[in-house]
Amino acid sequence: MPDSQSQPSPWPPHSSGSSGQPDAAPLLLCGARLTDGRTVDVRVGGGRIEAVGTAGSLTPGPARTSAARVDLGGYLLLPAPAEPHAHGDTTLSAEHPGPVSYAPEDVQRRATEAALLQLGHGATAVRAHVRVGDVQGLGALGAVLQARRSLRGLAELTTVAMPRLLTGVAGADGLAMLRDALKMGASVVGGCPDLDPDPTGYVEAVLEVASEHGCPVDLHTDAADPARLSRLAAMAGGLRSGVTVGPCAGLARLPGEAAARLAEQLAAAGVAVVCLPQGGCGAADRRGTAPVRLLRAAGVRVAAGSGALRDVANPVGRGDPLEAAYLLASAHGLRPEDAYDAVSGSARAVLGLPEVRVEAGFPAELLAVRGDRLSGALSLAYSRVVVHRGRVVARTSAVREYCNSAAAAELGLPRQGRGELS
Repeated sequence: MPDSQSQPSPWPPHSSGSSGQPDAAPLLLCGARLTDGRTVDVRVGGGRIEAVGTAGSLTPGPARTSAARVDLGGYLLLPAPAEPHAHGDTTLSAEHPGPVSYAPEDVQRRATEAALLQLGHGATAVRAHVRVGDVQGLGALGAVLQARRSLRGLAELTTVAMPRLLTGVAGADGLAMLRDALKMGASVVGGCPDLDPDPTGYVEAVLEVASEHGCPVDLHTDAADPARLSRLAAMAGGLRSGVTVGPCAGLARLPGEAAARLAEQLAAAGVAVVCLPQGGCGAADRRGTAPVRLLRAAGVRVAAGSGALRDVANPVGRGDPLEAAYLLASAHGLRPEDAYDAVSGSARAVLGLPEVRVEAGFPAELLAVRGDRLSGALSLAYSRVVVHRGRVVARTSAVREYCNSAAAAELGLPRQGRGELS
């Protein structure tokens, strides 16, 4: 049912708002519906779920006199999404004429604004890919790391260092820059081997640096060359910290048997795939979505990201994980539960984050969406309440109003809004 103006505000009255510091007070989420159909109260404390009980059954807890209460009647409560594929340096740059500005103050502002936009959609963790070397040096990375610090307590922002070249004489500078980026605070080694004259050498260099520093790897590749992807899978299998590739749209253009063999190799090597159902992050001729059903059937962990967010590659990107899940269900045939897992459980696993369930003992990383079942939430996810580290950090409220009509009265349809529309 569309949202009503008469719904109570789900915002704790004493929340610390935009300070970025977690509120120490316990939190009671009241009357939320779970995907299994139960209506429950959820008690949160210390950044974790302390208890889940039938609606009206929970109190603030032992030795506590009060708790902030959030009325989630009419909301579906879910594990929060995570964004595994953002671009911290170029995000929100399409609206400004001329070349993208890599001035640190511009990058920091855009990266912060984008992370808050994605937080409002429900993503309490974001992995941002940032180019290092070339014109921008390490300035863009420093700016995104500063954005990360300013967002502490609101969202988790991690960075992937992406040098352009890593092989040959020209690649020596990129390799040095990559190591400097990790010293600065980048936590993931990445890049685009497709752009290097020696893609296999590029992957070898990335894996070597990642092994030295104990870092995970996240590589951009279209995956249109079967032999190249097969070599990548063979090399990546031994890296304990984990390897992710994406967006791999080229896999969907390969013959079915070839794509299936590659999917089996990726699964055997433990390589995860991040697809971008909302659009690619490069040239238009590389757009498309990886064959998610084929990959999942082979045992590959598949997560979904948003990709370009209003930059030159996609000037209308939304950065909404629920839209990515909606597209996986509507255009790629995944069940709503599997589609949502791609932006929540699997996305969190790709980012190396702990699992979240709406059960006692799990992290309080939660998203409440207006609706009573997951399929409806993916279709009409207008109003949302976001919980990070046990604190309500974002809320979006939507109101839909209609003027009076005879049809509505005759059919007994719900009216939304308080006043008359002119």
